Amino acid sequence: MTATIERGAATAPVTPPSTRKRRRARGFMGSSNGKKAVMAVTGAVMVLFLILHMLGNLKIFFGRDSFNEYAHALRTLLEPIVPYRTVLTTLEILLVASVVLHMWAAISLARRAGKARPVKYVAKKSQAGGYTTHIMRFGGLTIALYVVWHLLDLTFGVVNPKGFNSAPADRMVAGFDPSRWWVTLIYVVAVVLVGLHLRHGVWSAFQTLGWANRARNKMLRLGAGLLAAGLVVGFLAPPLAITFGVVQ
Repeated sequence: MTATIERGAATAPVTPPSTRKRRRARGFMGSSNGKKAVMAVTGAVMVLFLILHMLGNLKIFFGRDSFNEYAHALRTLLEPIVPYRTVLTTLEILLVASVVLHMWAAISLARRAGKARPVKYVAKKSQAGGYTTHIMRFGGLTIALYVVWHLLDLTFGVVNPKGFNSAPADRMVAGFDPSRWWVTLIYVVAVVLVGLHLRHGVWSAFQTLGWANRARNKMLRLGAGLLAAGLVVGFLAPPLAITFGVVQ
């Protein structure tokens, strides 16, 4: 007599071939690790830009001519091998692409985390965790909005008292004139948010790249904090000096 063995509910479900194909099609960029890598790489591009931009802004302390020469040098890189402003425009496109990819990866990871945990935990998050989440989400949006204003003010001169045809140093001094103290105040808030965003972002990048461990955590956290603090101080120094009359 032949015995028939029935399979119970404990048998592991078999993933349909179509589902496996869709997962393979997503590739590395579609995975959580891929998106984290995109955030780390694009974040590094933006940090490098911030460092160079800060160093350029500090030229205003050496006089208007020094700042104008720096601005002119950016626009004439590799000239006459390539046309005027070609290198700068290419770098700006790379920066914009990095910002877009960074935001795409961040939003994708947030949505994936939400789908993986559709029901919120009963236990409340720590105040530190909630604080970090708000800084990274809403701080990032605030920064993006201010960058638009910053470009309209100091790059294109649309909202600057001196207009587009003025010298870069003149636009910078006019932009942070004491009579426009509210612009300086908004700039301070935006830069502080950049610093807080950067501090957490750099630390997260260290974790994504696998550099963080118990032996190095303290040093890496300190490094992220010092980098963020240095950029905040460097970016705030010129506008505050102009607003308080140190640079005229």
